Amino acid sequence: MKKWIVVLASLAALALGAVAPSVSLAQAPAAEQKKDAAPAPAVDAAKAPEAAAAAPAAAAAAPAPTPNKGDVAWMLTSTALVLCMSVPALALFYGGLVRTKNMLSVLMQVFVVFSLIVVLWSVYGYSLAFTEGSGALGPFVGGLDRLFLAGTFTPATGDFSMASTFDKATPLPELVYVAFQATFAAITCCLIFGSTVERIKFSAVLIAVTIWFTLSYLPVAHMVWFWEGPDAYTAANVVDATNAKAGLIWQWGALDYAGGTVVHINSGVAGLVGAILLGKRIGLGKEQMQPHSLTMTMIGASLLWFGWFGFNAGSALEANGMASLAFMNTFLATALAVLSWSFTEWMVKGKPSMLGAASGAVAGLVAITPAAGNVGIPGAFVIGLVVGPICLWGVTGLKKMIGKDDALDVFGVHAVGGISGALLTGIFNAPSLGGPGITNWVTMKPTEYPGILEQFIIQAKAVGLVFVWTAVVAFIAFKVADLIVGLRVTEDEEREGLDTTYHGETAYHY
Repeated sequence: MKKWIVVLASLAALALGAVAPSVSLAQAPAAEQKKDAAPAPAVDAAKAPEAAAAAPAAAAAAPAPTPNKGDVAWMLTSTALVLCMSVPALALFYGGLVRTKNMLSVLMQVFVVFSLIVVLWSVYGYSLAFTEGSGALGPFVGGLDRLFLAGTFTPATGDFSMASTFDKATPLPELVYVAFQATFAAITCCLIFGSTVERIKFSAVLIAVTIWFTLSYLPVAHMVWFWEGPDAYTAANVVDATNAKAGLIWQWGALDYAGGTVVHINSGVAGLVGAILLGKRIGLGKEQMQPHSLTMTMIGASLLWFGWFGFNAGSALEANGMASLAFMNTFLATALAVLSWSFTEWMVKGKPSMLGAASGAVAGLVAITPAAGNVGIPGAFVIGLVVGPICLWGVTGLKKMIGKDDALDVFGVHAVGGISGALLTGIFNAPSLGGPGITNWVTMKPTEYPGILEQFIIQAKAVGLVFVWTAVVAFIAFKVADLIVGLRVTEDEEREGLDTTYHGETAYHY
């Protein structure tokens, strides 16, 4: 009992510590932003952008636009689809890959971490990720305007605040956007612990993920995805000032449609750091550690593919042509990655495996995520074809080079696949290669494309920053957890299995 009191008190202190300081930020200007580079941030209906103050009085008197019911229905559906990606999809995918004695521990980690992050997101996470900050920290993290989701609904009047989408005068109820982004934050945090399964304490998981969510996920989400929305771009003379309020990576012009940097590189690198600090599982390379149920893993991969349509097509924030492009790109690239991984494995190892096909599907989903609405169909073809062999190398050759026990290949699939997708997005966004190119947010029409090499360099800068940022924060998070409760279970507990030693139950009775 004393141990759990310490753990709960530590979690509470970490959460309160993240909420307490008033963090606000300002940002340096950027020239132009990219169409559908990432989900747009919430815009407080009660606070019009500064640029709007200069608009004609007649425009201010015009009736406020109302949300389209089709958009709202699509986004609520997309949110439920992304929820499905974590529970049950990711839980089953990961659970099938571990030994029988650790199945429930994996299910518990995914289920509880997902729930924890949804709560923290509602308390302070959304505010720090998707509101405007001030001061020197502005490009890196938001403010505290939305603590406990304050201001999203006014009971006295029945009014709901609105969030921007990617079209002018096309709002979305902010609470819908809050819920949608909560599922992104939660699944990202769950992904990390595929690297550390079968040997990490459950209490350490909760402490480490709270710190990492606060200091890595939230700043990275703000840097990549926060901007004022298209309605703030009222004239050419306000572009620089409006861009200056956005996140740092958005200001650079980096493209990340649905989370190549925010979700996959962020979690994949953090998982590798955790695996390094924990050390290898007892008996690795000497004892049998094959997946106990590839049937479960195949079901999980299939549900991930199903839910990923909400992840990618939902990131259009509207039920429109861009959502259909993201949907088809996700469909196509994933199918191609299954084939390219399977045939490469067939040639190299002599047999195509079910595990390889399932892993290929996830690799394709990961790689197309930053590109989904930022490339055309030709880009989806190429990304799907090349990412299968790349990630197969990531979980074999690269893994051997690193020499660490990334148990479920989170780095090899999510980080490597995310990096591949992010860089290829910079190439295939080009209109000459079938991509949608860049939108001028004032005119809402295509503008001059900067060039493939320039965009590729911007993408590489974003990848590099996120890689270093999450690695440093993950090291701190796991080290703090180690100091408080210890990271690794005892040898006896590891040999018996975490289901019985940490949860007092077993997945199977036979």
